[in-house]
Amino acid sequence: MVSFHDVHICTESFGSPGNPAVLLIMGAASSMIWWRTEFCEKLADKGFYVIRYDNRDTGKSTCYPPGEPGYTFEDLADDAVAVLDAYEIDKAIIMGMSMGGMLTQVIALRRPQQVAGIVLLSSMYFADGAESLPYSSDAVNAFFEQMAKSEPPKDTDGLVEVAIRQWRITNQSRRPHDEDHIRKMNRMDVERSDHFDSRMNHSYAQVTGDELGRIAEIAVPALVVHGTDDVVIPYVHGEMLAKTIPHAVLLTMNGAGHELHPLDYDSVIEAIFKQFC
Repeated sequence: MVSFHDVHICTESFGSPGNPAVLLIMGAASSMIWWRTEFCEKLADKGFYVIRYDNRDTGKSTCYPPGEPGYTFEDLADDAVAVLDAYEIDKAIIMGMSMGGMLTQVIALRRPQQVAGIVLLSSMYFADGAESLPYSSDAVNAFFEQMAKSEPPKDTDGLVEVAIRQWRITNQSRRPHDEDHIRKMNRMDVERSDHFDSRMNHSYAQVTGDELGRIAEIAVPALVVHGTDDVVIPYVHGEMLAKTIPHAVLLTMNGAGHELHPLDYDSVIEAIFKQFC
């Protein structure tokens, strides 16, 4: 547990502290367990020191009342730096999924001296021309609009069912999915969370800086990973990130959705190793 300024961040590490560090930042409303243990162990076996953590309002980290996040978007980015500081890591590869990829973009501009490179997985593009890009599918938008209007269930089974419905909407792809395992993951997520109904607070966190519009100024090595079947953040966002960030490399996952699927672990890890080692 990393503590600073009345904030507590739950973390977990894999591998040898003497190896190059990789900090994993998960997306909105998702705790660190969605960086599956198998992926973290495979990354560690490749020779990295891997750290994952619960963003605020997820898992065992500090939570706030639903709809009232006590932080900005930039505070979430600073949390990642605080985790690195607590582990006494001078420089790390930062890998972010979805919202975590947006936080990674911010960190690369705010704290470049602590960033060895960035990996943007299923992340969104906000720089020049972003207003003309497609965004989430109608089905995804409708689901979250309904969630915002509905009172969340109070029991574990009900919360798991809502989480499963969310997963079915947001993780459509041509990859095979083990729904029984996903259900177990969601139950674990609900049961280990102190305030599971606060996880949607990320949607209310205000962006106060201009970094997301200045990614052409990123001066660290970058790998962009994006699935062609992503219904949450369409593939074109990955293309635009790779075109805009200087010298970025794009890894296209044909048939993948808004996910890091186990079938893609090896190719993603190999791309990380090739790009940064």
